[in-house]
Amino acid sequence: MTTVTKTALPVVSALHTRRVPSDFMDCYAVPSNMPVRRAAEIITDFPSWAQLLLLIRRMVTAPFGLDNDGPAAEDKLGAFPVEAETETEIIAGFDDKHLDFRVSVLSHEGRISLATWVAPHNIGGRLYLAAIMPFHIAIARNALSRVART
Repeated sequence: MTTVTKTALPVVSALHTRRVPSDFMDCYAVPSNMPVRRAAEIITDFPSWAQLLLLIRRMVTAPFGLDNDGPAAEDKLGAFPVEAETETEIIAGFDDKHLDFRVSVLSHEGRISLATWVAPHNIGGRLYLAAIMPFHIAIARNALSRVART
């Protein structure tokens, strides 16, 4: 069984250009030589338990006007518009009222990394981030486990 490890985002990631000290960033990785687009597709193909969590999120956040489907885009991975793509990295995500976020799926040195960057705009964004953190970690780790098994 492949272990998902918490790690620093490799310095080659374009996601580093967004981060300032008050932002949130985490990164998990598994050994894999899978093409980055395929890994990103697996990562955003949420299992039923994660889809249920997202449905609950939709119901809870609807009164606050938060975006649940992401903006329209020609290229999306799940609800996330693809912002940039190279042979080794895909960055997707969008800006919302309470926070900006991007995910990076990076293929580097025989590993697939999944990083999440979040820049909260206000107290609502910080509270939201704190509330979803346990679910975020479970979903990210599960996503990379699925990449490793494929």
